[in-house]
Amino acid sequence: MRELNPRGRPVRIPSRLVLEQLSALQARAQALTAPRNAALRRLVASRYSTTPMAQREFWLEFSWLDQEYRAAVRRLAVFCREYKDSWPGSRKTV
Repeated sequence: MRELNPRGRPVRIPSRLVLEQLSALQARAQALTAPRNAALRRLVASRYSTTPMAQREFWLEFSWLDQEYRAAVRRLAVFCREYKDSWPGSRKTV
C-alpha cells in the first residue's frame, strides 16, 4: 500500500540522484559556515586592534567568504524551489 499525502494523493519519493544533490548542496553551505563566521569574528575584533590597512584585508576576506556562503545558500534555495513538490508531505501552492 502506498503512502498518501494530506490530499489523498500518492507520495512521490525523490530519486536517489535528487537526494544526493540536495545532500551535496547542504554540505557545501554548512562547510562554508564556519570559515565565514570566523572571518566575521576577526573583522569585528580588528576594528579596535589593527591598522586601517589590516582592517581592509579582514573586510576583503569576510566579504569573499560571505559571497561564497550566500551563493551556496542561494543554490540550495533554488534547488528546493525546483523540487518542492517532490518531497513527501509537500503541498502545491497556487
